[in-house]
Amino acid sequence: MHNESARPLATVLLFAALIVCISMGIRHTMGLFLAPMTQEHQWNREIFSLAIAVQNLAWGACQPFAGLLADRFGARRVLWAGAALYALGLAGMAWSATGTGLAASAGLLIGMAQSGTTYSVVFAAMGRLVPQARLSWAMGLVGAAGSFGQFLMVPVAAGLIDGMGWFGTLLVFALAALLMLPLGASLTRGLTPAAAHAGQSAKAALREATGDRSFKLLALGFFVCGFQVVFIGVHLPAYLLDKGMSANVGMTALALIGLFNIAGTYGYGHLGSRFPKRLLLASIYFLRSVGVTLFLLAPLTPLTVYLFAAFIGLLWLSTVPLTNAIVGHIFGMRYFGMLSGFVFFSHQVGSFLGVWLGGKLFDATGSYDLVWGIVVALGVIAAIAHLPIDERSLIQRASPEAAR
Repeated sequence: MHNESARPLATVLLFAALIVCISMGIRHTMGLFLAPMTQEHQWNREIFSLAIAVQNLAWGACQPFAGLLADRFGARRVLWAGAALYALGLAGMAWSATGTGLAASAGLLIGMAQSGTTYSVVFAAMGRLVPQARLSWAMGLVGAAGSFGQFLMVPVAAGLIDGMGWFGTLLVFALAALLMLPLGASLTRGLTPAAAHAGQSAKAALREATGDRSFKLLALGFFVCGFQVVFIGVHLPAYLLDKGMSANVGMTALALIGLFNIAGTYGYGHLGSRFPKRLLLASIYFLRSVGVTLFLLAPLTPLTVYLFAAFIGLLWLSTVPLTNAIVGHIFGMRYFGMLSGFVFFSHQVGSFLGVWLGGKLFDATGSYDLVWGIVVALGVIAAIAHLPIDERSLIQRASPEAAR
């Protein structure tokens, strides 16, 4: 079915990459708004942290439903709705004067928007257009586009905030989000819904997946991934400011994470076509713990910050193509949007806790040390959890040859 619209692979990947680039690029600038918005509104950090935590939780909670809607009715409508909500949420964030307003706009609306404009929905469309043997590579390439969006948008956001303030920057980003409307139409042209044909129901597919140990272990790993990357992405600039470093160091660190994530996400996606994906995932989580430990032990200078950002960038979103490719291979692409959405929900529960606990524990202790320790411990747990994952498809497991 990957041949359904008979379009060149490069065309499919281009539109998918641009959508993810815009959606993920804007998302990764959220940490740059923490300091100016909290200072202007006289908020403490927990208010902003809670709003971004709500964003991540709303993204995760809506993702299975966005994925199911894409499976049943096609990805185009879901992408369009997501783009419109993104623009509305960014505009609402600009005009929010209270913590409640910020949680509703930056939190709920943008979180819902991201569920319709990021990996599960875009990958669900791609999975119908890309051969299975090249799916991990293709997901890695599009995931790298999300990293390029971070690399591109972080310095753009920093420059816009310096030049026109955080308010104007949010309105510019709201207009940029609307570009996903025509891109979504181009990506999904000619596709029919994957689940429009007779056969297994969505409920049966979900029951089958949730009864599978490998599915649960992938969800556990993605929980850890969310906790780690969102804590670092939102709180690293503030952590560095607290240590006496300039705002430019934090901005540069986020940009370096995005730059090196381009190579890391594409590279791990490519390796996933050649080596066991579960072992690659285990290595990513273990190396994250090593990198954070070395960062905390080393003298804190701009050079060590940049080295840490480059290293962690190689491991940043490299879990995404590998995890999604395993889900697609085990359970097939018919309900991929829904099933990958449930795994991603676990990621976003971790994201909620990572960003919220970062602010909560900082306000309680005056330090990020405890949360850094949690980040290290979770990475080791996730590395161990991936080792027993069975990557074979359900059909392969049930075949007589696999049983022998």
